[in-house]
Amino acid sequence: MHKFLIALAIPACLLAQDDMARARRISAEAIGIDSHIDTIQRVLIGHADLGQRTSTGHVDLPRLREGGMHAPFFALWVPVYYQGAEAVRRTLELRDAMQNVLNTFPDQIELATNASAIERVVKSHKIAAFLALEGGHQIDDDLAVLRMYYRMGIRAMTLTHFRNNNWADSSTDTPQHNGLTDFGKDVVREMNRLGMLVDVSHVSDKTFYDAIAVSSKPVILSHSSCRAISDIPRNVSDDMLRALAKNGGVIGINFGEGFINEKDAAALRASISQLSQMPNLTGKALDDYAAKDFAAEFDTPHIKVFATIEDVVAHIDHAVKIAGIDHVGIGSDFDGIQGPPNGLEDISKMPSLVAALLKHGYSEVDIKKILGGNTLRVIRAVTGS
Repeated sequence: MHKFLIALAIPACLLAQDDMARARRISAEAIGIDSHIDTIQRVLIGHADLGQRTSTGHVDLPRLREGGMHAPFFALWVPVYYQGAEAVRRTLELRDAMQNVLNTFPDQIELATNASAIERVVKSHKIAAFLALEGGHQIDDDLAVLRMYYRMGIRAMTLTHFRNNNWADSSTDTPQHNGLTDFGKDVVREMNRLGMLVDVSHVSDKTFYDAIAVSSKPVILSHSSCRAISDIPRNVSDDMLRALAKNGGVIGINFGEGFINEKDAAALRASISQLSQMPNLTGKALDDYAAKDFAAEFDTPHIKVFATIEDVVAHIDHAVKIAGIDHVGIGSDFDGIQGPPNGLEDISKMPSLVAALLKHGYSEVDIKKILGGNTLRVIRAVTGS
């Protein structure tokens, strides 16, 4: 009897190995777009060397290649306590840190500003860096600043972050503008004209619907998940998913523990209810404050979470069911979350998600859409090439 059980176990083991081999092949063949990683803050603040595979953080160039994520959106995230000209200064520092990565590893990574460039760079076996802003406060209420960011190769912007700005309401603040102000609508129109992706993660529900109503092009939810499964304000409702699909946009599923597992969501809701401090600092003093803030949140061991890779699949399943297979992608929020799900501890583990999707009956064609094909379609529609 014992020998019989061993004989049964061997084929199951081989089958699992075959699934992973197939998953790695699919990952290698896919365009591999993650529409939100926060890795550049690790470069600016922590002086991380992205050329080396390390045990810290969630992303570096070797792990991007290993995970098959060939074209990540590098978010130039500026905390909301950087206001006005200080927010612009910090954005420039992040863009400079990104440029240092591009200059240091020209044989491994290259800036890409449209879909054709992404395809070209990926075909050359390099990482295609697509740049995004994470928070409309970074333009300092000035469309000229937005245009200058565009000239620097930035091609997406999240309209708000943790707090409201002067022209749009955030999902994690008390509504102040009833969505987008008239100037906020002008921002969306200018982004459409320039060819920048309008990102409606982080925004209030009313801001979301206002942006979709104003935008003449598809929008993205770069790093959000499904409220029906994990009820936090940063996730989106089924009605919002339907509106996104009608707009032609795409949602990048966020891997953050509270975003995908209700057992982890209580802690996230508690942290959201305590809005970050707004220190009255400038220059180096503000940067020092930000460095301490960063260390307190991210320079800690991985926290234990309930979330698993199956939770990610559940959110993908739900989004596909409501919005359709053509409107779902990946927006991990790696290097911006404290507790990635068990089984997806960093970006190198993405083939494990592919294997899980195969197990759930997804076809290779549909998996490649989720892994980047859908997001590439939106990039092409917005940038024009």
